[in-house]
Amino acid sequence: MKFDILTLFPGMFDGPFAESIIRRAVDNGLIDIRLHNIRDYAFDRHKTTDDYPYGGGAGMVMKVEPLAACIETVRAERAAARVILTTPRGKPFDQATARRLAEEKELIIICGRYEGVDERVRELYVDEELSLGDYVLTGGEIAAMVIVDAVSRLVPDVLGSADSAAADSFCDGLLEYPHYTRPPEFRGLQVPEVLLSGNHQEIARWRRRQALQKTLMVRPDLLATARLSAEDEKYLQELAKV
Repeated sequence: MKFDILTLFPGMFDGPFAESIIRRAVDNGLIDIRLHNIRDYAFDRHKTTDDYPYGGGAGMVMKVEPLAACIETVRAERAAARVILTTPRGKPFDQATARRLAEEKELIIICGRYEGVDERVRELYVDEELSLGDYVLTGGEIAAMVIVDAVSRLVPDVLGSADSAAADSFCDGLLEYPHYTRPPEFRGLQVPEVLLSGNHQEIARWRRRQALQKTLMVRPDLLATARLSAEDEKYLQELAKV
């Protein structure tokens, strides 16, 4: 998987991409991340990448010319890349979107800034606009980091075990069940006996019920689209009576 990130602040990515799973995935050649400074494509000696909006109003707008030049340069090498713009007005980024994007081979992510980008960038180049949620950040760099992280862990061999991603929250429409490890007792709190039983069928049943219970308590809206069995439905009805 190849990621090209277009940003005004490439230094922001040093920490997140230089550590942990993302760093190992890059070192192992499983993913490739390239940063492109949009200022390098500005035409004037001041490297201007923003200007006042036509029609007036507060804030500045990212200029079309530097962005167009940057996008076209990158796409010359990544002709098949899907172009994503991070913006508060985009569709919410979720696990289903991460799975879909993980099927791509190349992604170009434009980090929005200020009041946004010149609309002609969207019309000419952007395939998809994504948002992390219903709030506004100072820029799209953090959103780009999240997208790269969420998509990368779905790339084969990045996590080392396919089961790790398969059991994540949201993968089957539910929040994840609780996890425990050694020691079996800590300050009076015990690991549930079923997890120590060695009975894998009962463990799977317990985990499923815990996921259902947690989802019902914290994110009941997810149950409307989750893949539920008849046993799941029955258990949820029992919980609703408590």
